Amino acid sequence: MLLKPMLSLSPLRCAGGTLLPSCLIAKKRFSSSPSVRCRWTGLQTWRESSLNENRGWGSNGPEPPSSANCGDNPRDTIPSLAEWGTLILSTSDPLTKSRLSHLAYTRYRLDNLPVGVSQPPDRPARPPKPPLVSPKEIPAPKNSGFPLNAYMLHNLAHVELNAIDLAWDTVVRFSPFREALGDEFFSDFAHVADDESRHFGWCSQRLAELGFNYGDMPAHNLLWRECERSSGSVAARLAVIPLVQEARGLDAGPRLIQKLIGFGDHRTSDIVAKIADEEVAHVAVGVFWFLSVCQKMGRVPCTTFKDLLKELNVELKGPFNYSARDVAGIPRDWYDGSSADKGDMSKLSEVYDRLACIVSMEKENSSLDRHPR
Repeated sequence: MLLKPMLSLSPLRCAGGTLLPSCLIAKKRFSSSPSVRCRWTGLQTWRESSLNENRGWGSNGPEPPSSANCGDNPRDTIPSLAEWGTLILSTSDPLTKSRLSHLAYTRYRLDNLPVGVSQPPDRPARPPKPPLVSPKEIPAPKNSGFPLNAYMLHNLAHVELNAIDLAWDTVVRFSPFREALGDEFFSDFAHVADDESRHFGWCSQRLAELGFNYGDMPAHNLLWRECERSSGSVAARLAVIPLVQEARGLDAGPRLIQKLIGFGDHRTSDIVAKIADEEVAHVAVGVFWFLSVCQKMGRVPCTTFKDLLKELNVELKGPFNYSARDVAGIPRDWYDGSSADKGDMSKLSEVYDRLACIVSMEKENSSLDRHPR
């Protein structure tokens, strides 16, 4: 059972089999708007931003698509965000999945849909192509038969498609715990899914311009395996997906951009640069909610993060893009051993985090005792 030895909490099981630490279910007296610090100053601006309709890529960058292919529109029959998520996870065609993601987030924002409750499929639906193989079976660029820019873009498209499903799985899987997590948690991850669907659309469009399609070369399934391994706890999901997987995107972005510039494909490098810039928000969302969950559990964030990765056998690999990670708000001692092993300063930071959690909880408890709901 995930996390039981570490958290020493009896988990509760929802109808879909998801496990979550009981403190996130029973202790309703915690505020749904946690008083946690997030270093990225743009988080609230991102949350309040208008719907982004720039789902095409023009001569000057992102722009609205020249034509909208809406197809069947199930919006009048889907009553909640979580049920939208289940529909999207059950949709195999990548472009339809991308379109429905934007439609779902649009309906949520404009029609004030409730979060609702639903159950995710065991695995997201996938098209017949690309074939999913082990990483060792993915050919090297020089042996792939693809030009370098198309090879890199196909890999990125695969990452973005998985990111759509990862975000929606987080919305749906933890929807039974809306009261404990708060609506903003689900709003944030639906927003992430909308961003990722736009990114997939840009990659797909550019692949077509180069004469290729998503599915033309094999891909691996490692991204979804990490999603499955983190399905037992919201804390694990936050640690593994935004704080590891998406943070790796911050690390890889500059290297990928430089390779594309060296190849002479500035249009594709511009797309990758824009995607990398927008991924900062997704990592910052992960930091915000991981701190929130740790606060509710009375856990030290740095120690909890490291314990989770150790228990799930997730390895942190450099080189790290320190500047982008700093902007997103990931403390360096969470992931950098050379920073984490600085003795007294690291210990002092843990003591401070623990005291901050205790003080915050005591203030909320005291306030609720005086003003019971």
